[in-house]
Amino acid sequence: MRRVLVTGMSGLIGAAVRRRLGGRWALRALNRRPVEGVETHQADIGDLDAIVPAFREVDAVVHLAANVANVEGTPGWEAVLRDNVVGTYHVFEAARRASVKRVVYASSGATVSRIERDPPYAALAAGRYDEAVEWPMLTHESPMRPNGLYGCSKIWGEALARHFADTTDMSMICLRIGHVSAEDRPVKPREFSVWCSRRDIAQAVERSLAAPDRVRFDVFFITSENKWSYRDIAHARAVLGYVPEDRAEDHRALRAAAEGEASGYRALRAAAEGEASGYEEAP
Repeated sequence: MRRVLVTGMSGLIGAAVRRRLGGRWALRALNRRPVEGVETHQADIGDLDAIVPAFREVDAVVHLAANVANVEGTPGWEAVLRDNVVGTYHVFEAARRASVKRVVYASSGATVSRIERDPPYAALAAGRYDEAVEWPMLTHESPMRPNGLYGCSKIWGEALARHFADTTDMSMICLRIGHVSAEDRPVKPREFSVWCSRRDIAQAVERSLAAPDRVRFDVFFITSENKWSYRDIAHARAVLGYVPEDRAEDHRALRAAAEGEASGYRALRAAAEGEASGYEEAP
């Protein structure tokens, strides 16, 4: 059984990856705090010497740990620099020193999501679908449009992965992950475009780990099967065999059905109260 080191396993995506890989891969966590039931090396990715022992006898690394505080461009450069820039370098370098064969890097749709300020993508993000008859899909070869310093840091991570793929024997796979949430369903209008279910991202991670050795470097958008998406997942289908299990629109239909049931219940209740009121007032 191959051993996989997962950074940031205590996070939302880390927990989903653990559920998917557990029992099929030997898991080890690199985390600031213990992960119950998993061999854990406690250290901060900002400290290279402290994390190096976690990489011993590891076949592959899934690098999820990151600081997302700066997604909207708010202050937080120091944290982004420490965790996403320096920390990512430390993870890649520690993997190189340990002769790790493959690193799966959690990049982000934030590498391009600033495009949502421009039409027709702004309409998609706002749920104004009548204004978006057609739109060019963004692929892994499209120009970058980073959202905040967080998005910039993820572009750095992809460039660094390219460097390590070119200068070492490691395979480097970058996943531009869509919106993953605790609710595990789209809630806001934008999320019907960029949502990614937890089981879909976990599937993408496993397929990246199992990809052929010939995949030396590549970048993939990963979302669920979303009708209003502008991020192309055909490349992930073709190279990784990624097939989303979830669709954003299914949740819209479920929500509409639930709202319809609630509305029907309110109408029945109002009718019943009206009948009761009429009965009480009858002579």
